[in-house]
Amino acid sequence: MFEKTGLSEGDFGILDRLDLYGRLRQQELADSMDWTKSRLSHHLTRMEKRGLVLREPIETERGVQVIITSVGKLALDDARPVVSMAIREYFLDLLTEQDIESITNLAERTKA
Repeated sequence: MFEKTGLSEGDFGILDRLDLYGRLRQQELADSMDWTKSRLSHHLTRMEKRGLVLREPIETERGVQVIITSVGKLALDDARPVVSMAIREYFLDLLTEQDIESITNLAERTKA
């Protein structure tokens, strides 16, 4: 993905979550990525330098919220087709009819 979009998998995961949920507390973002606070902080510093995200203090309490920028949103939009094609090529196209049937049955069971 990096070669085609300039985004790492970590960049994509962060931007995708911010696009989906809006502003997130830095700790919530770290928890959703299953990353340590330190790892996320270092990664966000690099992303801020590239203009992909902003970090702002939360006015009413302690903490920092992370926000996707317009540059980050454009980068994410450019990366989504690349990710979709990779999912299709390396996962979906490899499924047999039996695999699809098994996945469908599992999904139906979990709905009930």
